Parts: sequence; C-alpha cells; structure tokens
Amino acid sequence: MNLKYIALFTCILVFASCGSKNDSNQNDNSEVKVAGAMKNVMWKGELGSVISLDTITNRKGLFGIGPLAYLKGEILLLNGRAYVSRIQDDGTPTVNIEENVNAPFFVYANQNDWKEIILPENVVGISAIEDFVARQTKDVTEPFVFKIHGTALKATYHIQNLADGSVVTNPDEAHAGQQSFKIFNKKVVIIGFYSKNHQGIFTHHDSNMHLHVITSDWKHMGHLDELTLDVQSGTLLLPSELP
Repeated sequence: MNLKYIALFTCILVFASCGSKNDSNQNDNSEVKVAGAMKNVMWKGELGSVISLDTITNRKGLFGIGPLAYLKGEILLLNGRAYVSRIQDDGTPTVNIEENVNAPFFVYANQNDWKEIILPENVVGISAIEDFVARQTKDVTEPFVFKIHGTALKATYHIQNLADGSVVTNPDEAHAGQQSFKIFNKKVVIIGFYSKNHQGIFTHHDSNMHLHVITSDWKHMGHLDELTLDVQSGTLLLPSELP
C-alpha cells in the first residue's frame, strides 16, 4: 500500500513539473499580442486606455509600440523598459522612462532569441526595409516583431500631441497637434512590428509594418516617418524561430 502511494505521488510530481515547464515556455514565447485597434482611434475617437503597461507582467525580452492615451505622446517598450515621449510646452521633445502608462491601442511581444542579417547597401529607407523584410519572411503568415540597429544619417519621426478635449472622427483630426522632429548622424534602434493581416489594427492601411525609433542617447523617440541609414551600419534582427 505504501509503495502504491509513493508511486502515485511520484506521478503527480512528474505531471506538475511538466505543467510548470509548459507554463514557462508560454511566458517566454514570441506571440504578438494586440490591444485595441488603430482604426478605432482614428475613426471612432476611442482615445482612452485599452491597456495599462504595468499589467504586462512578463518583462523579459518585452517589446511594444503604440501612442499614449488621448494621443498625448508615443510609447516604446524596449527589452522590458517603457520609454515615453511627449512634447513640452516650449515645443521640444522629451523622453522619460515610465511604468504606469496607458495606450488606446498597442502591439507587443516577448522575444529573446534573434538572428542577425546585415542590410544590403541599397536598403537604407523605410520602403526598402519593408520590401527586404517581406522577402526575408515570405513564408511567414503570423505577425512578428523585429529590430534594426544602425546609424541614421537623417531621420524624421513624430510625436502625437492632441489638445485636451479634442473630438476625433477621422485621421486628420487624430493627427492635429502632431509634431515632427529630425535627427542627424545618430545611432538608433528601430523596433518594428510586421504583419500582412493587421492593416488598420496596428499598421496603417498602406503598410504592413509600424516602426518606432529611439536614439542611443535616449533623447529622441517616436513614430518613424522617414529614414536614411548609413549604408555600412544597418543590421536587421528577426526572431530566430522564423523560417
């Protein structure tokens, strides 16, 4: 009888151990998650919070992008740390590390293993990057996060800065107050999310990717609009599990 109970107890421990291992793998997976939708912000005026970043508990290799609630700034999750850019009263941009921030739509994923690809010399702008990423991942059907490291010879990014009490019923109204800023000869990290099936959700209607850029000195961060990379500096990092 004692031996029977010992065997039963051993089986329970084995199953519990397997269950814990599976939970751990799920916590570290690279599934892209989406809260809210860009089109609901742009066309329905749903500007408030659909996600609080401090509720995302797994910060290991966590990356994400989206606007700040009520379109008051931009958010970038970079390896678990939340960078928030806003426009100050004097019109200058500022970047701070914050945890308790909210977004009206947001895309994010945990990604810890990467494969590096040196960008060809002709891949220096946004459209060329999108074409190159598409070619490298032509058999991929699910959305994924990617990174680019390099030196931006020049780049333009914007920060949302909607006035208090604004009512939004179309993209032009959503972008009112938005300001653009330029950077020159800066080392940058670009975080992008790519999908063939999420236009209007976390990418614009005319693109399969959404990009945020941050400079290595953490002084500039926002939605990337224009880019010219140094031809000898660009490195693309894709999830290692992609075919």
